[in-house]
Amino acid sequence: MAVAQKDRSAKTAARRKARGEEEIRLHCMAGTRQALAELMAWSGIEEQGEAITLMIHHLHGLGPGGAPPLLGPPRHVIEVSQNVSQAFHRKSLLMIQQDPGDEVVGPIQRER
Repeated sequence: MAVAQKDRSAKTAARRKARGEEEIRLHCMAGTRQALAELMAWSGIEEQGEAITLMIHHLHGLGPGGAPPLLGPPRHVIEVSQNVSQAFHRKSLLMIQQDPGDEVVGPIQRER
């Protein structure tokens, strides 16, 4: 006779509790999902949980000196070119000329 769904669920829950198994949820954007899919394809892994578990263990294996650089979030560096800087400055001066009263008044220089 087949075991009822409720009994199977209870047995599975008891087994997970005995093993210390815990669910970890991951919400991610499309780019992260795409990266995970590519990693899984390159490695021939079919289950997301397996891929994430392996990545965690491999990162942990790098130790306290190797793992932190890989876990640092990517930072975008914004560099303003000379042309853009000059164009911004010219437009700013034009706006100041159009609406007097907003200009910056520098310190008074003494005559020598």
